[in-house]
Amino acid sequence: MSQQPTSQERIERAIERQMSPEEWAAFQADIIKDSKLREQYVEQLWLHNSLRAEQEILGKLLTAEPAPIVIRRWPAAAWSAAAAAAITLVLSMLLFPRNEVAKPVATLIKAHNCRWAGSDLPTAEQSKLGVGTLALVEGIATLQFESGATVTMEAPAKIKILNAMHCQLLEGSVTADVPEPAHGFTVDTPDLKLVDLGTRFGVTIGSTGNSQVFVFEGEVKVNDLNGKEIKRLKEGKGMQLGLGATSADLEPKRLQQTVEADGWTSIPTSFGRGKDAYARRGDAHGPTGGQPLLMIKHSEIPESSRNERRIYLSFDVSAIQAANISSAELVLTPQPSGLGFAALVPDSKFALYGITDETLDDWVEGGILWDASPASTDEGLESGKARKLAEFWMPVGRAEVPVTVSSSALAEFIREDKNGLASFVLIRETGESNPQGLVHAFASKEHPTAKPPTLRVK
Repeated sequence: MSQQPTSQERIERAIERQMSPEEWAAFQADIIKDSKLREQYVEQLWLHNSLRAEQEILGKLLTAEPAPIVIRRWPAAAWSAAAAAAITLVLSMLLFPRNEVAKPVATLIKAHNCRWAGSDLPTAEQSKLGVGTLALVEGIATLQFESGATVTMEAPAKIKILNAMHCQLLEGSVTADVPEPAHGFTVDTPDLKLVDLGTRFGVTIGSTGNSQVFVFEGEVKVNDLNGKEIKRLKEGKGMQLGLGATSADLEPKRLQQTVEADGWTSIPTSFGRGKDAYARRGDAHGPTGGQPLLMIKHSEIPESSRNERRIYLSFDVSAIQAANISSAELVLTPQPSGLGFAALVPDSKFALYGITDETLDDWVEGGILWDASPASTDEGLESGKARKLAEFWMPVGRAEVPVTVSSSALAEFIREDKNGLASFVLIRETGESNPQGLVHAFASKEHPTAKPPTLRVK
């Protein structure tokens, strides 16, 4: 016959929340009817919570110089008030369910090259997480929910944890892997509620409102914000919300060329005859000029090859003395594309080519198509019409900070200009392991807030 726990052991187990629901119910009943047990519990609970609240202060006191001991006697009224507060605390715990919000509902099991800002939850690996917000600026982080669901955040991203079966994507991208015990796990977006029916899926919110849901395995139920079912997506299916296009008559005021104090001159694609666009193999959505994002992608996977994208840029350099240029750099502003997932693409290498055939500088921003894009063929770039000027890398989960590309070859290319218009092709050389790999994107001159591609020369 097992020995019954002592009152002290029960109190310690209650304070540490180690009791089963049945044990806790029995303990509640005993406290209500046993004044001595209640008094003992109140005293120890009060001491326990006081020590927790004063942990930081106590730590400082332990390392500080000893201070004179002053003995004070509390007035009877103060003792009475403290006792009343303690009894109120205990009664509130007995009469109402224990606070579930304080209990962890997830664990941050992995953080790869992460930088956080604006989170109200712990961000160290293996941290236990309750209800609250995580804001990831750089890197990739994986959360394991108590329900068994695993959610991977791809920077920049922000999510709010609601409970073990529910989170809200506020911005950026996440992928969710949901085992059978967690079926019904839900991810909210500003427009939809995605309810798992046994699957692995991804959802992303683009910087200009263009969002995507894609099901890698299983099935997802797509509901509106009121919980009404809109449709069901099965393996290999997805849906997009908005393409983020900007009407030509809404194009922001064109930025001008500026001369900086340190001798650099900045020339955005919005200056003079400058232009920017991207082309997509197959031209599924027609010409892409006038959109706020310049999208770029490369894949050697056959089913993904139709999503190949290249970026085309032209800068009006007619107002500078090109022959005197000693240094040059191209500055690009990364943006979330709302298409694809970073976890499916490794650190990516990009290459910048200069278009050497100046007869191709007259490409039309609003009419550029894949099969008629300057210096390009379906397989690559035309020999003798473009040359590589520079390369750069973008790590997985990179923040939305400007990318600066520079080389002596870029400066030489500007010096060789004869018609006052320098044109470039930007390609991604790194492929992907899954057709739903990330589509990288940079701000165009139509982006409402981010800086457009800018050529800086000195």
